Amino acid sequence: LTGRLMFELPEEMGLIAIAVRQTQGKGRGGNVWLSPMGCALSTLHITIPLHSNLGQRIPFIQHLVSLAVVEAVRSIPGYEDIELRVKWPNDIYYSDLMKLGGVLVNSTLIETTFHTLIGFGFNVNNSNPTICINDLIAKFNKEEGTNLKPLTPDCLIARTVTVLERLIEIFQEKGPNGVLPRYYKYWVHSGKQVHLHSEDGPSAWIVGIDDYGYLQVHEEGKGIQSVHPDGNSFDMLRNLIVPK
Repeated sequence: LTGRLMFELPEEMGLIAIAVRQTQGKGRGGNVWLSPMGCALSTLHITIPLHSNLGQRIPFIQHLVSLAVVEAVRSIPGYEDIELRVKWPNDIYYSDLMKLGGVLVNSTLIETTFHTLIGFGFNVNNSNPTICINDLIAKFNKEEGTNLKPLTPDCLIARTVTVLERLIEIFQEKGPNGVLPRYYKYWVHSGKQVHLHSEDGPSAWIVGIDDYGYLQVHEEGKGIQSVHPDGNSFDMLRNLIVPK
């Protein structure tokens, strides 16, 4: 529906579709994403000029959206230490332990403009199937003696879109270096060692992400290499970067 509508609306009009629950959500690589009540679920349409900082680095969008979700929570006064993090290339995690959300981006280039559909979903008030943001808030309150209020999906969708708009503005003005310090502040991979291709594969250290949003790894004797997000996935449980 959003895909059909996006070409029929005036250019200056924004478009976002919000679902209360979904049964046929799509994940990366054809995975199904089932979402019960209590999730924040939406698809956002944005346009990005091809001849712009972000237009030349389209894979970065998924990183900006993941960061926007995390900052939507952790930029609220009092909620800065809620242990919500980004995982390359497109997931939202509780620490480095458990996934509670994800991002999927589809971009279509028409003449000199990318029409980008950004789907994002994250658990706000549903403890199943994994864990949710309000569980993390309740855990924090118990451990720290605070009284932070639970958050709602509609509030967090609105905050995510607002933060994302600002991140895109900064990226368009300053390029990757304008946003990477904020991204690294919240990502789960700092200083982590991984294996490439299989559990017996060569080990490498995660360095960061390059100017195009690809993961940089340092393999002994081979220097720094970039790993493309569309051809590889990151298995947190086995600490592997594997081809899909």
